[in-house]
Amino acid sequence: MEVNYKNKRSYNTKKYPIRQPVIIVWLIWLLSKIALIGKKYKVEKIGMEGVKPPYILLSNHQYFIDFELAALLTFPHRVNNVVSIDGYYRRPWLMELIGCICKRKFTNDIHLVKAINRVICRGDILSMYPEARYTPIGTLAYLPESLGKLVKLNKCPLVVITHHGNHLHTPFWNFRKKRKVPLHTVMKLVLTAEQVCAMTPAEINAAIRDAMQYDEYRYQKENGILITEPWRAEGLHKVLYKCPHCMAESKMVTKGTALFCTVCGKRWNLEEDGSLRALEGETEFPHIPDWFEWERMEVRKEIERGEYAFHDTVDVYSLPRCWRYFHLGEATFTHTAEEGFVIEGFYNGKPYRVHRTPESMIALHIEYDYCYIKPFDCVDISTDRDSFYCYPAKKNVITKLAFATEELYKLKTEKK
Repeated sequence: MEVNYKNKRSYNTKKYPIRQPVIIVWLIWLLSKIALIGKKYKVEKIGMEGVKPPYILLSNHQYFIDFELAALLTFPHRVNNVVSIDGYYRRPWLMELIGCICKRKFTNDIHLVKAINRVICRGDILSMYPEARYTPIGTLAYLPESLGKLVKLNKCPLVVITHHGNHLHTPFWNFRKKRKVPLHTVMKLVLTAEQVCAMTPAEINAAIRDAMQYDEYRYQKENGILITEPWRAEGLHKVLYKCPHCMAESKMVTKGTALFCTVCGKRWNLEEDGSLRALEGETEFPHIPDWFEWERMEVRKEIERGEYAFHDTVDVYSLPRCWRYFHLGEATFTHTAEEGFVIEGFYNGKPYRVHRTPESMIALHIEYDYCYIKPFDCVDISTDRDSFYCYPAKKNVITKLAFATEELYKLKTEKK
């Protein structure tokens, strides 16, 4: 059952992108240079001699600054970026003018494949951020298997941009405070058109994963980067939500450089080199991503034991079009291994129901302190025609929901 809007029209995501006007290419380059003033950054190209559009450009995704650094490397060529619907909020005319392709998060979209092919056929660069969300912990997220098929279909070179330092500079779990970290972006030719034609989609996927691997905290240690800000740990509890000492969930807190559990009292310090150190007893996970992946495995075990289920009341806002978020009020929100996500509520006197099965969602779009609506944690469940931003009543639970979504998808597809 769809939401009972007075105007049932939603934003048309089936539009084909325009070709970027040359003046827009120059303007984006200029604005990117201005935005980077005062930041220490380096951009370089590897193996790009003689490589000209058309090609598919894949980039890891750490923060908005990724777009500005990528713009310096693709200049002076035309680029069409795949952008999610919330990126169009209050500015669809601008996004259309610069040639963006609109997409709702983690939905199947045949039109997107056609739009990408059109960009390649007219000789331009198609830019995608296949993780489809900012990295929560500075490592590569799960990539869709369809990437290899997409590259194979277009029979063009594959180029990868890897950003380093962006997550350390502005971590997703505390984007309001910037750290003094140098940025380093590398653009590299991964596969020529001839190699793409000779490889299978699975082989292309393997090449993509290999080229896009990154670990920001390992990079920090290897390059001797020290983050000395006295508040550097604040927000880290949003991703490290489970205590490895007493196993309590959603009871972690951060203050200053400290991460601690409010149940058992154990404390860890986030060192200047990005490692964790327990103030007493064993340091279970000195490397932050190891703690994160341990939490993921804990969720997977819970699913495999048949114990996983999430139920809550959420405050819902929707974005069928681009100019306004509709406040739909409270709704029930469940996530189970059998049903997947179900949202049920009332709007304008009529019920609505949103359902996404585990097999239909490769990942979940989560936001910490979402800036567009209200500054609290939320999840986005999208359909072909609408996007629902749900604010749970329970605290610090969205990272676990993201793990569960990914692990349920893997388990369901592995069985097939």
